[in-house]
Amino acid sequence: MYADFNNKTVLITGVAGFIGFYLAKHFLEANNSTVSVIGLDNMNDYYDISLKETRLSILNEIAANEVTGSFTFIRGSIADKVLVDSVFKQYKPEIVVNLAAQAGVRYSITNPEAYVESNIIGFFNVLEACRHSYDDGEKGVEHLVYASSSSVYGSNKKIPYSTDDKVDNPVSLYAATKKSNELLAHSYSELYGIPSTGLRFFTVYGPMGRPDMAYFGFTNKLVKGEKIQIFNYGDMRRDFTYVDDIVTGVINVMGKPPQANQDGVKYKIYNIGNNQPESLMYFVETLEKCLMKENIINKPAEKELLPMQPGDVYQTYADVDDLVKDFDFKPSTTLEEGLSKFAKWYKEYYLESMSVKTFL
Repeated sequence: MYADFNNKTVLITGVAGFIGFYLAKHFLEANNSTVSVIGLDNMNDYYDISLKETRLSILNEIAANEVTGSFTFIRGSIADKVLVDSVFKQYKPEIVVNLAAQAGVRYSITNPEAYVESNIIGFFNVLEACRHSYDDGEKGVEHLVYASSSSVYGSNKKIPYSTDDKVDNPVSLYAATKKSNELLAHSYSELYGIPSTGLRFFTVYGPMGRPDMAYFGFTNKLVKGEKIQIFNYGDMRRDFTYVDDIVTGVINVMGKPPQANQDGVKYKIYNIGNNQPESLMYFVETLEKCLMKENIINKPAEKELLPMQPGDVYQTYADVDDLVKDFDFKPSTTLEEGLSKFAKWYKEYYLESMSVKTFL
């Protein structure tokens, strides 16, 4: 059950990113929506920028045909404190969804500076802007929702991963920055009363997704007839979560700021995952089946089995009991259903047409 967001101003950072795009798209397409979506994104080239530009074009085209809701795009980085402060001052967002971040585990080993700039300095700037939104008696931010990651669980052996578990042993800089976000948010909630909710996402996939993700890379290689590399000799498990389920979870959370806990702090963490880890080999086989069904490929790939990569973990598995208890919601899209939708989109976008209209 979604809350009423009408007449609200929602700031979405990372709006041209995978999840940010779908979240903004939901609000722009909602019936009789009067939500003002402010989107901020630096449009960096971590992956193919044309995909980000396509997402942005879709949002602009939807907004142009809307009568009630609105979409305003601002190009810039959350690491730019002056810009972030000016956005908050001009638009006075009531709900802030911080999805802007440098993503990827392996890239954090080769380019650590990008993670400190975006995930630490950038998030600090967002927190400071939220803090000062209450200055001079202003109503200020009603709820800060921000993306964390299942990576914070690191090498935890206990499964499924629960938000009650200790997460003090990150195995990558990316994971460490996401854990830092949670700690920073808690301190700002404690000190300044900012209602904040962190969302630990579990392996998000789907159409219009990130090309740096394994399923996308596998698909590109399958199309070219190239060998695909599978780490830890295929013995890995992931809680793959379809993007629509992620967005539904985000929207549910947005509409329900956390109540003060026993310490008086308005702070909460949720897992959003499918609650059903799948083996990497089954994942690859299902992907191949979906691609063959769409006539994208005509045979399975040759597979190269390799050792575990630095920063990777053996398994992710989300305990979503709190999500079910608080929102009566649990991600439910099956892997075959989700990968089938991805395959259809991939064929349309890359193999048949690059037209934006094919996705609208």
